[in-house]
Amino acid sequence: METGTTGATGPADGVDAPSEAAAPVWTGLPRGLLNLRRLVLVLWLVPLAVAVGVLLGLFAGPAWAAFGLLPLAVVAWGWPMLGRNWRSWRYAERADDLLISRGVLWREETIVPYGRMQLVEVTSGPLERKFGLASLQLHTAAAATDATIPGLVPAEAERLRDRLTELGEARSAGL
Repeated sequence: METGTTGATGPADGVDAPSEAAAPVWTGLPRGLLNLRRLVLVLWLVPLAVAVGVLLGLFAGPAWAAFGLLPLAVVAWGWPMLGRNWRSWRYAERADDLLISRGVLWREETIVPYGRMQLVEVTSGPLERKFGLASLQLHTAAAATDATIPGLVPAEAERLRDRLTELGEARSAGL
């Protein structure tokens, strides 16, 4: 690291380059979302495995009933995959925009400028309410940039909604 030389920290025109301290502060999602998704996986695939095993055992013979275990293999494979997907979701609030990052194989990062937000809504379905979760959805003029942050604690979702609405109104006042 160079020290004591002119221009070592910024370009020659006297404007400092963005510092590493300006990097976004990422916030992950609460563990309740992972628990909810794993519960849904088990609630769908275990009864399916039992039904397939029983039907194959009755109509094709006991040797074929072993194929009823295939949905359980999906549970065994999907359990750690859901964990990886859950860890990939994160968001960061910056001065002028909101960043949302997600994806394991294909990383996707959405940047939503506060001034472009038209609607910020908090939703919570029956299962989400049971697990104490809510989703935040951001709507903009361009349908392709609508963004969602799933699985937030309701208090955090409401705080984020209020803050984003306030920043959106302040940024769009000049339009």
